[in-house]
Amino acid sequence: MTKATSTTAEIGLFNGAILRRALGQAVLKLNPRGLARNPVIFVTSLTAVLVTILVIRDGVAGADSFGIGIQVAIWLWFTVLFANFAEAIAEGRGKARADAFRATRSTTRAKVLADPRRRDIHHPKDAAALEEGDVVLVEAGDIVPTDGEVIEGVASVDESAITGESAPVIRESGGDRSSVTGGTRLVSDWLVVKVTARPGETFLDKMIALVEGAKRQKTPNEIALDILLAALTLVFLFVVVSLPVFAMWSGTEIPVIYLAALFITLIPTTIGGLLSAIGIAGMDRLVKANVIAKSGRAVEAAGDIDVLLLDKTGTITFGNRMADAFMPLPGITEQQLAEAAHLASLADDTPEGKSIVALAQKRFALRNDTASGASFVPFTAQSRMSGANLKDGTSIRKGAADVILRHVNQPASHELDRIVRTIASSGGTPLVVAEDTRILGVVHLKDVVKPGIRERFDELRRMGIRTVMITGDNALTAAAIAAEAGVDDFLAEATPEKKLELIRSTQADGRLVAMCGDGSNDAPALAQADVGVAMNSGTPAAKEAGNLVDLDSDPTKLIEIVLVGKQLLISRGALTTFSIANDVAKYFAILPALFVTAYPGLAVLDIMRLGTPSSAILSALIFNALVIVALIPVALRGVKYVPASASALLGRNLLIYGVGGLVAPFIGIKLIDLVVDLLRLA
Repeated sequence: MTKATSTTAEIGLFNGAILRRALGQAVLKLNPRGLARNPVIFVTSLTAVLVTILVIRDGVAGADSFGIGIQVAIWLWFTVLFANFAEAIAEGRGKARADAFRATRSTTRAKVLADPRRRDIHHPKDAAALEEGDVVLVEAGDIVPTDGEVIEGVASVDESAITGESAPVIRESGGDRSSVTGGTRLVSDWLVVKVTARPGETFLDKMIALVEGAKRQKTPNEIALDILLAALTLVFLFVVVSLPVFAMWSGTEIPVIYLAALFITLIPTTIGGLLSAIGIAGMDRLVKANVIAKSGRAVEAAGDIDVLLLDKTGTITFGNRMADAFMPLPGITEQQLAEAAHLASLADDTPEGKSIVALAQKRFALRNDTASGASFVPFTAQSRMSGANLKDGTSIRKGAADVILRHVNQPASHELDRIVRTIASSGGTPLVVAEDTRILGVVHLKDVVKPGIRERFDELRRMGIRTVMITGDNALTAAAIAAEAGVDDFLAEATPEKKLELIRSTQADGRLVAMCGDGSNDAPALAQADVGVAMNSGTPAAKEAGNLVDLDSDPTKLIEIVLVGKQLLISRGALTTFSIANDVAKYFAILPALFVTAYPGLAVLDIMRLGTPSSAILSALIFNALVIVALIPVALRGVKYVPASASALLGRNLLIYGVGGLVAPFIGIKLIDLVVDLLRLA
């Protein structure tokens, strides 16, 4: 298999290969059935056909308007082609990423087991022919033939071909790390995998189809905007059709070609041409973040969510309890306690034990060779303590308070009880240390909150999003961690039923909810949430239930997904504002050109002082076409999103894209008019 360094590598905005393919696709998209999906561009193409017919007729008849007519026809077709080009570039970027995904696939021969209990007896079968329910053996060096669930074994799997992450991950039967993806490779050991996907419906197949945009459905907001654009088009059609009546009443005749040009410059062709590209680019930005969206609706919903449900472990905290402080009893120094805890933890390979060693070495520069000749007592679930027996006969133990008290055979002192209660009430875990029969003090273990997470929650709060921490901890511990992390609320002792109940009650209040999960017990909540982000390392049930899949299996990615969704909505709103605003200048360009002979007073509207009526109409039409091309980078990159309230965002949007949309056409049309006049005189 050809290994991809990263399926989501950055693709240049104007990649040469993509541009060449987009040019061809822009012509192919002139198919009427394809154009009909976009009402504004479809109407523009019909107008271009009408003008082309009139131009051909005028050419045969030798009419004076032939010259301007052919120019108008050309720029009408350019308007349609530029709109198709914008969509084709966005789709081309998706196809390029899909090609990268395809490069991870190869024709693999699977080792099918007739009896899962007999790994030594198997027969070969093409991966493409595997059926749901087949059981296959995958050994070190083998490519995982298709999507499945591990039913036996544990192995290290290289998923870089899918995720771009070079570090192998562990996959094993049972739990939430039992899912494997076709196209990945086993680095060590072996797995027995039950196939969970039918041919052509694997996770990789779905990713390719979705990234290519082949199954992209219009989102509710896109449909609503399409209806608005169609309504505006209909209104301007009535306006333009009524103009000849006023012209005849004033003794003026307006050529149909001029009316066609006026109609196209007034309808919202800019946003009509870019709308599809904006939606496709939004999904593309998620792919760059290693997130696969099963639908555009999920991306859009991410930008509208009000409540964010976040697991405590791995998202808000590191997930492993870590030593935070040494708290000695009276008569014992902190260094004495640290030295004893250090000795008791040297052979402890748990994250807690390693963190105690690290903290002791950081505070007091202790060395690992101080335990020479000691024998170590490992931690077991039965004993609930660990420690070391030194050469001089000294016994050091650390463990839960009740276990250590039984070990030393004495009751807890008032001071020990106070320290243990203080740690427990703060959400931490007390670890008591004893030397022989003397208790030295307590090590404070805590689930450490990730640095910078409070600032991220403050940022979400400014965006109007409420954060809720989900944890299996008791209410006391949950409250302490929630206060430290800065979340708005928490759900303690969470069960699948409680998560589902919380989501439903929040949605009943009219709010949109996002959450992430990786286990089968998360599947009901992921399916119920408006935005459900499943971890790629999770179970097949979780990935099937979610509408987004994070290839990196990083729970904090949920915050990034929200920002991508916000950017999509902001981009669409900003370009819609610009498109509608820039129509104003065209009134000052075309209306005086059409009616100034009949109504000389309209000359006051010609504030741009355009050369001739024909150059004014042509300049407005050329600007109308070129502005689509100019805004393609904005549509693909997206408008930069700055976390702020809705009113602040609206004000910024109106200032930059509203005022900008008013001013830019005046400058652009005037410059084009100067060029048109120069060419005419030449």
